[in-house]
Amino acid sequence: MAHIHTPIPSLKLNDGASVPMLAYGTGTAWFKSGEGSEIDKTLIDSIKTAIKLEYYHLDGAEVYKTEPELGSAIKESGIARDKLFVTTKVMFGVSDIAKAIKTSLEKLQLDYVDLYLIHAPFFFKSDEEMQKAWAAMEQVKVDGLAKTIGVSNYLPKHLETTLKTAKIPPAVNQIEFHPYLQHKDLLDFHKKHNIATFAYGPLTALTKAAPGPVDDYIAALSTKYAVNPAEIFLRWCIDQDVVPVTTSGKEQRLSDYLRCATFKLTPKEIQEINDLGDQKHYRAFFKDKFAADDRS
Repeated sequence: MAHIHTPIPSLKLNDGASVPMLAYGTGTAWFKSGEGSEIDKTLIDSIKTAIKLEYYHLDGAEVYKTEPELGSAIKESGIARDKLFVTTKVMFGVSDIAKAIKTSLEKLQLDYVDLYLIHAPFFFKSDEEMQKAWAAMEQVKVDGLAKTIGVSNYLPKHLETTLKTAKIPPAVNQIEFHPYLQHKDLLDFHKKHNIATFAYGPLTALTKAAPGPVDDYIAALSTKYAVNPAEIFLRWCIDQDVVPVTTSGKEQRLSDYLRCATFKLTPKEIQEINDLGDQKHYRAFFKDKFAADDRS
């Protein structure tokens, strides 16, 4: 397949780091249940394909149980380490973050990760426990095991609690984000405190929540820009300074996704998607943590 070089734009984080604004994710479709000890060769090959296509932002997590595949793919790709932006997250090991990141680095076969995230706030029993975990994250950064630190699935109340005692503010909050879950108050909080928004599930309106009120308008934009609906959703994120994390096992689809870097939506088009998206609410992840009508 011919690959046309399509530079992915970058976003500057509050600690000065620069991150590619499109990430290849190793969760969701690749998530392993049970022990998850068997190596998934298909995933290794898919990550190598993504790297070949110049997806240099690679997103993993302890809970996905795919860190060994991510590490093997990076090693086998032969790509220079400094070209990559590698993310992983801690969930099970949040009570001993220093130990958890060392275990993750061993599986990744890396000396450091570019970004380390607390995967979710829902498992902390108190504010003090959350603040203690963030202090451990700060130490991980000081020790050079993670260049940048942040959180995932935090709401404003969790960020406020963290910021009360933080010496280093979170650089990133990775959240479920798509037209049917726009988190407007949370994004306003992020902007106020210079916290970058990363989006997982950015294609949810297409893959899980269809049919819906955005469908016809997205189809019209796809025709206008000569791209697939997926690229419209990815661009909708990027044009709002949100970094989408997506995945596929298909080379053609990954190649197509890169077209989101070749055009820009107008402010009016972004607003129209936002307004149409407001007509429906859909949450694909952590449904057990929220009431059915809770858009926070």
